[in-house]
Amino acid sequence: MTQAQALPLTHRSVLAIAVPIMLSNVTEPLIGVVNTAVIGRLPDPYYIGSIAVGALVFSFLFWGFGFLRLSTGGLSAQATGAGDTPELAAVFFRALLLALGFGLVIVALSPVIGRLAFRVIGGSPDLLAHAESYFHWRVWSAPAALMNFVILGWLTGQGRATAAFITQVVLNLTNMALSALFVLVLHKTSEGVGQAALIAEYLALALGLAIVFFRLRQLGQGFEAARVFDLHAYRKTMGANFDIMVRTLCLIFAFGWFTARGARLGDTVVAANAVLMNLFEVSAYLIDGFAYASEALVGQSAGAGNRQRFNAAIWLTSKWAVAVGALCSLILLAAGPWFIDLLTVSPPVRAMARASLWLAALTPFLGAVAFQFDGIYTGALATRDMRNTMLVSLAAFMGLWWWLEPRYGITGLWLALCAFFIMRGLTMALRMPAIERRMFRA
Repeated sequence: MTQAQALPLTHRSVLAIAVPIMLSNVTEPLIGVVNTAVIGRLPDPYYIGSIAVGALVFSFLFWGFGFLRLSTGGLSAQATGAGDTPELAAVFFRALLLALGFGLVIVALSPVIGRLAFRVIGGSPDLLAHAESYFHWRVWSAPAALMNFVILGWLTGQGRATAAFITQVVLNLTNMALSALFVLVLHKTSEGVGQAALIAEYLALALGLAIVFFRLRQLGQGFEAARVFDLHAYRKTMGANFDIMVRTLCLIFAFGWFTARGARLGDTVVAANAVLMNLFEVSAYLIDGFAYASEALVGQSAGAGNRQRFNAAIWLTSKWAVAVGALCSLILLAAGPWFIDLLTVSPPVRAMARASLWLAALTPFLGAVAFQFDGIYTGALATRDMRNTMLVSLAAFMGLWWWLEPRYGITGLWLALCAFFIMRGLTMALRMPAIERRMFRA
């Protein structure tokens, strides 16, 4: 029995992983909240819209490579559960090299990416000009951002939530502090927000690498070229990465389509949606702490071949995720108007956001099951199933959008998004019994 499997699986053990991750996770969307609040001090709606549109581009660029965190987390968890420390080290170096390569490609292609992205998204000339300025600075952070994904996944898979917490908090708090400094004190606009993100990513990378190499010394492991460049292991890594990449791109496409359609409906609509999406994202990142916990605990159980512990991990983490999702929805319903006023001073944006608040407040509860299954599927390395259920859910979302938006406008957009979360949870729940049978065949 490995050290990970020897530890009892209780509510306390789940919270020991989930709570630090929740605390670090909540600082991630708070970057968007702070950026919106900072740039929202400026009077015109296109300032908020420019950050929303610019951030959308980086959602595709960076979270399109979110498979680096997810696959690294699943592989790290399974290697931990199996007690295979040489493979645990190799998982890190394989993923880090991939992240560095992908990040450099993004920087090299950034002129083409920027022109294409903003042409597709659309928006007013003022909005696009400020979004392009933000993009020009932040894109240089790509190598660091992707390598930070690898560090986070590798630490999370081992259940080392405190170390992951430290790196993410340094990243996100630095980003927020510099955004406020550059915009409110130095009187920059969107370019200041992009510069803040650039500096924060490289600072966090330096800290994260220091933590990882300290951990590797504890394990007595280093860079073993023959194992790191093993072709069979790379094929396994790339197969999982491809499936998760498709899943992630579909997820980002759904949110991207939501933002882009809002931009087509006008600066006030896209700004109102940006305010409400910031509130949703804070809730989603809180709930996602339990997905991280399930990723680690489910993956360790799968690596050790322990079916009883596998099911216990799913049950314990899922109860917490759904409860926190319901609590977040209630808080948004009760305090949403106050949050909206905090994030923007524009009367038209405030009125538009209040009108759609009741739907935005439903999303944490509706999405909790889907977020939780993401962690379970990642820990089980059921990446093909994750990809296929996402494709079905995206098709349902697009069909509902096509029918609802022409009839109900911004309300139709939010209804389609709510249905998307429901479809994701339903399809993943229906597939789960087959995944368990496949993993624990006699």
